[in-house]
Amino acid sequence: MSDYKKTLNLPQTAFPMKANLAQREPQMLKQWEERNAYAAMVETCADKGPYVLHDGPPYANGHIHMGTALNKILKDIIIKSRNMQGYEARYVPGWDCHGLPIEHKVEQELKEKKKTLPAHVVRKCCRDYADKWINTQRKEFRRLGVLGDWDNPYRSMTPAYEAVTARELARFVEKGNVVRAKKPIYWCCSCHTALAEAEVEYADHTSPSIFVRFPLPDAKLKDVFPQADTGRSYVVIWTTTPWTLPDNMAVCLHPEFMYVLVEANGAQYVLARELAESCAAAFGWTDYRILGEAEGAKLEGLKARHPFYDRVSPLILGRHVTLDAGSGCVHTAPGHGREDYEVGLQYKLDVLSPLDDAGRFLPSVEFFAGLNVFEANPRVIEKLKEVGALLHERKISHSYPHCWRCKNPVIFRATTQWFISMEKNNLRGQALKAINEKVRWIPSWGRERIYNMIESRPDWCISRQRQWGVPILALLCEDCGEAWNDPRWMTEMSERFAKHPTGCDYWYEADLADIVPEGLTCPHCGGTHWKKESDILDVWFDSGTSFAAVLEARPELRFPADLYLEGSDQHRGWFHSSLLVAEGTRNTPPYRTVLTHGYVVDGEGRKMSKSIGNVIAPQELIDKFGAEIVRLWVASVEYREDIRISDQILSRLVDAYRRIRNTCRFILGNISDLDAASMLPTEDLLPLDRFALDTAAQAHQRVQDAYEAFEFHKVYHTLHNYCVTDLSGVYLDILKDRLYTSAPGSRERRSAQTALCHILRMLVRDMAPVLSFTAEEIFGCIPEGLREKADTVFALPPLDAAPYLLEDGVRDDWNTLLNVRGAVTRAIEPLRRDGVVGHSLDTAVTLYMAGELRERVEGLYTDLRAFCIVSQLHTADLSDAPAQAVRDPEVSGLAIGVDKAAGEKCERCWIYSTELGTDPAHPTLCPRCAAALKESA
Repeated sequence: MSDYKKTLNLPQTAFPMKANLAQREPQMLKQWEERNAYAAMVETCADKGPYVLHDGPPYANGHIHMGTALNKILKDIIIKSRNMQGYEARYVPGWDCHGLPIEHKVEQELKEKKKTLPAHVVRKCCRDYADKWINTQRKEFRRLGVLGDWDNPYRSMTPAYEAVTARELARFVEKGNVVRAKKPIYWCCSCHTALAEAEVEYADHTSPSIFVRFPLPDAKLKDVFPQADTGRSYVVIWTTTPWTLPDNMAVCLHPEFMYVLVEANGAQYVLARELAESCAAAFGWTDYRILGEAEGAKLEGLKARHPFYDRVSPLILGRHVTLDAGSGCVHTAPGHGREDYEVGLQYKLDVLSPLDDAGRFLPSVEFFAGLNVFEANPRVIEKLKEVGALLHERKISHSYPHCWRCKNPVIFRATTQWFISMEKNNLRGQALKAINEKVRWIPSWGRERIYNMIESRPDWCISRQRQWGVPILALLCEDCGEAWNDPRWMTEMSERFAKHPTGCDYWYEADLADIVPEGLTCPHCGGTHWKKESDILDVWFDSGTSFAAVLEARPELRFPADLYLEGSDQHRGWFHSSLLVAEGTRNTPPYRTVLTHGYVVDGEGRKMSKSIGNVIAPQELIDKFGAEIVRLWVASVEYREDIRISDQILSRLVDAYRRIRNTCRFILGNISDLDAASMLPTEDLLPLDRFALDTAAQAHQRVQDAYEAFEFHKVYHTLHNYCVTDLSGVYLDILKDRLYTSAPGSRERRSAQTALCHILRMLVRDMAPVLSFTAEEIFGCIPEGLREKADTVFALPPLDAAPYLLEDGVRDDWNTLLNVRGAVTRAIEPLRRDGVVGHSLDTAVTLYMAGELRERVEGLYTDLRAFCIVSQLHTADLSDAPAQAVRDPEVSGLAIGVDKAAGEKCERCWIYSTELGTDPAHPTLCPRCAAALKESA
């Protein structure tokens, strides 16, 4: 008996079945570096012109986490896919280096020593700290397979970048948008600095909720309420910040609300009519009478008295007063609230905020000097009880602003700060118009989110009381306290930053005489004593100028960017500040499209938290699964929502990855003896192979369209379904017999191999942006005679799949035949289940078809026996179908006869034949196999 297995064309490839990703990926990274894969990618086939994705800078502090890994992989998928579609898409990574977290870490390391060190020495420590983490994060991002200009990133602490940031501030000053004023801003008592709205996050907090009565002895009260007794009348306020009562300057009412005078427990009280019942219940008033009512406007100007200080607290009017809670009479402290401040300006109230940077009352504050604001709360309540002013007290849990860095509660505190006005030069209006008319927002809800934020935001507080950042270029008059900041002088300072080895350290190192223009006198008081402004710029201003420091400064990029891509929190962060800076200085947005992704959560949808113990580090997953599976996870999810990750989710993706890999391995193994000269023209391929190319071309177009639309989950699902169903489940299953048993150089085999080669070329292009390591490995294993000339898979030019497409009518006929094949499989199944046959090749099938169906199926001129993977197949008219023929409900006009195959099984191809031994040299082979051996001899 001959060993016919050796005569089969079995697959041969160096591409291993086992991926060993965690071990093999570092080797691939080294290969990319040696071949400069990034440069090869961007320098190949840029017929469609540039495409600019501007990288939002991650913070140079700590290891990367799943959120930053997600972000960088998404950007990498976009950059690679755009390059492979014919654009020149460069990736310039960047880092945000300034700010409180780094300075705080350095403070912890220096301890008390920091207080004695000059600013430029502390700044050097901060710079070194940032550099250390940039190097760490760069390695971690590269390990994910992210290609980019890693040797030449942008960093917000380089002299060139700092100079641009300072220059952009000068531009704002020149336009008149920058003001210095005493206003209430968010203040972190722990970090000792002002905070922007984007640096505040909200969390539950327990606060005291108190109702307080302010004496109202004004005789004019009787003009409004004739029954008033001014010797025992009060106005009722409600607050959850008792510590702000020492700074109360007024009580605010709504001009159009109705207010009542209530008689209760021997006193008279003014409060909103709609809240009288709820207040009475809270105060325990079991018997009260309403003596009169009047609009709030009629009470304006009445003089109440502060409950424990000897000063007037007038009744004023404001439309910010609501009836949601409280008494409808709002305690007003202009030094501790935005609306309080604005209404205080109208009434020329004092802006009182006698606190130090740690949030402690100054010595001038009677009763509470030296107390932290939160320590003062119970002491204020005690004082109110002592003077008989407390009507009700309880605790409430509510959403309260916290510092995004130290996570401690923040306060509103009036201090002298620098602001960018939202109203001057119509900055707010310009930004809102740009949001609506000039930018595409993906998802679309991003438009409304950022629109609402900018529509209602206050002036931008850009000053911070720290050292590690870009200094606000201004001189302060020591005689009157006013500031001087001529924009031309500021621009000259920024040019000095650019030339100084450590940038704006110049501001801290230079003598005052080198910075103050000769003969400068204060325009306010004529003084000549100056000092440098010590505040630095908000780091959001730093990162918001990145378009100027990077897009406009680097010749390989351009302004505006085609795309900004970050997490959804950046609507109030980088997207927000970048828009305001660009609109304020360029009158145009810095981006054409803004794409946002959600947060990474655990498998149960919970936010990752060290306290819960559900934090997953990217390196853990890389060590366990390989970066390729993390990349596949990114592509498989709907990333514009919150994204779940767990070992179970990744294990499912490992299985999907294995199927895709094995499909490609099968193709590689079966084209190992093919070269370019042996490939057939597309028009000469067998009908089945033309159909397979059409199916592949359709999948390729769907994948490329999905890349274009940033719908990467469609890339994953299309690739996976195509490999598992269309290829492995249908075409390759049918093809095995022809590939293995045909003569090596026969038309039948070369046709199949040609189709497989074209399919693989489409597959590697579709895979490469996501499964970058695997696509490169596949590309390296393509036989040299078939491999396209490129140093890396990412340098492959776009592939036009249109020539592979069939006409719609022909495609419809093939899809009809696929339905017939499915019906055949279902008809055979009962015989397999009952043990009558073991495999579909053990059967002979007759297709009884109605005229139109038979015409369409036979008109494809394909081997129906091979297509259905049976040993014998005959066709007949539906009218000849016997009663026992199987009628499939899913295919009309069809009946199927199934019998055991006639003859004996060929020893080489395992197909049953009634003509075994026709060739005496091969008595156990069918005529087809005998002819193949003769042809290949």
